[in-house]
Amino acid sequence: MAEHTSSSIMIEAAPADVMGVIADFTRYPEWTGEVKQAEVLAADELGRAERVRLVLDAGAIKDDHVLAYTWTGANEVSWTLVKSQMLRALDGSYTLAPAGDRTEVTYRLAVDVKIPLLGMIKRKAEKVITDRALAGLKKRVESLPRG
Repeated sequence: MAEHTSSSIMIEAAPADVMGVIADFTRYPEWTGEVKQAEVLAADELGRAERVRLVLDAGAIKDDHVLAYTWTGANEVSWTLVKSQMLRALDGSYTLAPAGDRTEVTYRLAVDVKIPLLGMIKRKAEKVITDRALAGLKKRVESLPRG
C-alpha cells in the first residue's frame, strides 16, 4: 500500500475478542452500516476467510466486490481486491496490539476507484471509511458479553 490512510483506536477487549468480530464476516451487516451483504466464498484450513464477497451501499459508492484475505498470526489480517464494479483497488489491514486488558487496533486503507477523483477527495473518503470502521468495530466488540 503506497498511499494509504491509517488510523488507530483503543478497544476495551482482548485481541482475540477483537479479531473474533473482525473475522466474523457474515455478521458485518449487523454493525458496519455500509455492508449490506457478506458471504465467505473460501476459507483456509483453520476456517478463516480467504475470499469474501461484500455488497456495499455507502451513499455515493454502491459496489459488489470480492476481497482476498491474508492472516498473519493471530493479530493481523490484510486484504486486496479481487474483483469489483466500481473499484480499481481496495487494500487494507487490521493490526492488533495488546495493551494490558485492552487492544490497540490500527486500520490501514488504500482505495482507488475506476472513476476519476481528486486525490484530496479520495483521501477524505478513505478517512471517513477508516474512522467509521474503527468506531463500528469498537462499539460492536465492547457491546458483546465477555467470557
